Amino acid sequence: MHPSIIVQKYGGSSLSNEKKISDVAKKIKKSLKSTDKLIVIVSAMGDSTDELISLGKSFLSDDPEDNNMRELDQLLSTGEIVSASLMSMALKKINVKSMSLSGSQAGINTNAIHGSARISSINTDLIYKYLQDKDVVIVAGFQGISEQGDVTTLGRGGSDTSAVALAAALNAEQCEIYTDVQGIYSADPRLVKNSKLIKNISYEEMLEMASLGAKMHPRSIEIAAINSIKMKIKHAAKEGDGTTLMKDNDLMEIRNAVTGIPTSTGVSKITLNNISDKPGIAASIFSPLSAKGISVDVIVQTASSDRKTNLSFTVDDKDVNLCLNELKEKNIASNKNIKTEKGLGKVSIVGTGIQNQPGYAARMFQILAKKNINIEMITTSEIRITCIIKEENLSKAASALHDEFIV
Repeated sequence: MHPSIIVQKYGGSSLSNEKKISDVAKKIKKSLKSTDKLIVIVSAMGDSTDELISLGKSFLSDDPEDNNMRELDQLLSTGEIVSASLMSMALKKINVKSMSLSGSQAGINTNAIHGSARISSINTDLIYKYLQDKDVVIVAGFQGISEQGDVTTLGRGGSDTSAVALAAALNAEQCEIYTDVQGIYSADPRLVKNSKLIKNISYEEMLEMASLGAKMHPRSIEIAAINSIKMKIKHAAKEGDGTTLMKDNDLMEIRNAVTGIPTSTGVSKITLNNISDKPGIAASIFSPLSAKGISVDVIVQTASSDRKTNLSFTVDDKDVNLCLNELKEKNIASNKNIKTEKGLGKVSIVGTGIQNQPGYAARMFQILAKKNINIEMITTSEIRITCIIKEENLSKAASALHDEFIV
C-alpha cells in the first residue's frame, strides 16, 4: 500500500526571496495535516532562469549549429536545484522531514531534445523509497535526464509539466499549482480590468487557454486530461478556492458559451512567396523545422495561381532566426521570397459552448472591425477562434471582446 500523496508546485515568483521560501515552507507543513505525504515541485527563484539564459547566451556562438544546447540545459537546471535545496532546508528548520532531488534523482526520464525535452517515463520506485522516512520530497521542476545520461530541460513553464507528470505517475489524490494569481481569469487582468476569476473550467477549455497564454503550461494540461488528474490553480500566499479543472461533462450545461479571452504576445509571421504548389511542398517546409524543435502554429496558404502559391505561418519570436537559417540552408527559401513580420499577438475566444452555436466568429470579427483592428491571420478549433493582430492592439481587442462575450 502506497501512502496518500498530494503534489504541489510553486512558481518562481512565490520563491523569489528568503521570506517567501520560509512562508511556503510553513504552508507545506500545514498541508501535511490533510495528506500522508507531499511531493513539492519548485521552479527557479524569481527571475533567475532569465538571468541564467542571459549569462549562457553571452558565451554562445552565432553559428546555429554550434549552439551548445546541452551545456545551456546543464546551466539552466541549476536554478531549480537551488530552489529545491533551499526549500528542503527551510522545511527541516521547522521540523519537517524532507529532502531535495534533482529531476534525474527523482527518476524523470526524457528524450534528448535539449531545451524542449519531453518526459518518456518516471521511475517512481526512487521517490517511494525516499518517502519511507521523509514526509516531503522536493523535486526540482523543469528538468530530467536523457537516455544518454545528459541533463535536459522541458521548456519554459516545464515545472507545471513535471508536477502533473509526477501526480499521474504516483497516482496522487490531487495536483495543486500555486502561483502569483488567484487562479485562471477570463482574461489577462493586466489588459482587461473587469476580468473575472473562473471557478471551474474543463480540461479542453484550459488546454486552449494555456496554449494561448494563460497561466498553465499546455503540456501539463494534456497530461492532466489524459490521466484525469484533479487539479487546482491557487495563489501561493492568499487564501481562496482558486480554479478547479474538471471534465466538461461535470460542468453544468447552461453556462456562458465563452469561458475566456486569452491573449499572447511574442508572435512572428513568416511568409514564403511564389513557391511551387505541388504535393510534398508543405512537408518539405515543416519537416526540417520540426526536427529542430521549432513549433509552428497558424498556417495559411493562398489559392494557387499558375501552380505557384504563398504560404504564411507563425512561430515564437525566439525561433525566427533559427527558422530562417534552416529554411535557407535546406534551399527551401531565399532572401528573395521570404518575408518576416514581428510585433504580433493572438487574441481568442474560448469555450465549449461555441462549438454547437453559430455566429460567434461573425460577432468576433465585427467587434474587432468596430475597433478598427485589422486581422492578419485566423485559426480555429471546435471550441476556439483565434485572430493574429498587431501586438499594440491586444489590450483594446481583449477588452472589447470581453465586454461582448463574458457575462
